[in-house]
Amino acid sequence: MATQSTWPTKRLKEIAEFRNGLNYNKNSFGVGIKVVGVSDFQDYTRPKYDELKEINPKGIVTERNILRDGDIVFVRSNGNRELIGRSLYIEKPPEEITHSAFTIRLRFSTSGVYPKFFAYFFRTPDIRQALTAYGGGTNISNLNQDILNALEVPFPFLPTQRKIAAILSAYDDLIENNLRRIKILEEMALNLYREWFVKFRFPGHQLFRFIDSSLGRIPDGWEVKALGSLIAEHIGGGWGNDIEDDKHFEPAWVIRGTDIPDARSCNFPKVPFRYHAKSNLKSRCLMPGDIVFEVSGGSKGQPLGRSLYVSSELLAAFNGDSVICASFCKRIQPNSKHYASELLYLSFLDAYASGEIEQYQVQSTGISNYKWSDYLEKVSRCVPPVVLQNHFCEFCIPLFSEIATLGRKNTALRRTRDLLLPRLISGEVDVSDLDIAVPEEVDD
Repeated sequence: MATQSTWPTKRLKEIAEFRNGLNYNKNSFGVGIKVVGVSDFQDYTRPKYDELKEINPKGIVTERNILRDGDIVFVRSNGNRELIGRSLYIEKPPEEITHSAFTIRLRFSTSGVYPKFFAYFFRTPDIRQALTAYGGGTNISNLNQDILNALEVPFPFLPTQRKIAAILSAYDDLIENNLRRIKILEEMALNLYREWFVKFRFPGHQLFRFIDSSLGRIPDGWEVKALGSLIAEHIGGGWGNDIEDDKHFEPAWVIRGTDIPDARSCNFPKVPFRYHAKSNLKSRCLMPGDIVFEVSGGSKGQPLGRSLYVSSELLAAFNGDSVICASFCKRIQPNSKHYASELLYLSFLDAYASGEIEQYQVQSTGISNYKWSDYLEKVSRCVPPVVLQNHFCEFCIPLFSEIATLGRKNTALRRTRDLLLPRLISGEVDVSDLDIAVPEEVDD
């Protein structure tokens, strides 16, 4: 079952041990210890530690459940077969973290092993396909310790493991650096919005008289308007089908709610391509200045209300093809006469962070939904003069453009890394004569 390799192989049971994750329920969530769950995998190579949820460890977590530097965590069980076998490499965790019962931890138990090499091995297409193929039952797919113990893995000499890991991790380090820059740029735009339009510390604010309003004290000349009046149109997305029909259907890409975090930086790892009825596709196609807002979907309790600003750079990533949002989202066209698209988008980000959006989320059986109509009717925004809005956009639009540029760079880096990955791991590309700086430590 190992990918084709020029090196000798070993079974995982000879070099590693496994342990399933923790069982806990919704009452366990709180402040305590961060936990890696299935939703934290996506297409990442390492966990986003600052985004992990926390549970109260009392009576649940022991030392055996704590993840260590060099561990690899797999998705063990899930209703979506495609998620089975996805892996994350635990590298120098900034604090103690654990992992959920739907995951399984690998820890190497012998010398001569450089864990990061094997973390990349588990991401090769052949191995991902093999691990995904395992399933048990009709609705739930499982990856168990017996399956992993029997897996044959390539076992090159330690210096070769290090060199290959160093080459591939150089790409991941560049990607991580760009992601940090993207986060900083997003925070700059959001903080500027809050400074000017929430705290009212915009340029020249000292010269303004403040008056009472339904939102508290606001600058004289500003207006309080219901959120719904600031939106020219909001229409639900669509999904379409896989069947090509040139007479009645046209193709388009579909951005889902789960794509929104990556789409903000113009990264689209697995956006689906579907065929849609010609009669309604035109009215649903995304245009520059639109906003995609997530209103439904996900497991019960999952936060909704993620939003996406549709820039010309984002649409350019699809090379002129049509793009719509999925049926669990709304395509919003702001009323630009009153409120700039950039302000509306940043107001959604601020509302998501502050918890305003969460107040309008409701739970039904097994799924989360959003009271969109109530939100439009009951929530208001303080609308500044158009001149000030335009002045603000002069600052924030270049930030959005730089975010898109960094996102496209990351897409190119991921593509190159993923092309190199199977060739390096299999030994097709010889690294023996390459002069590569590699870490000195060996994780025993």
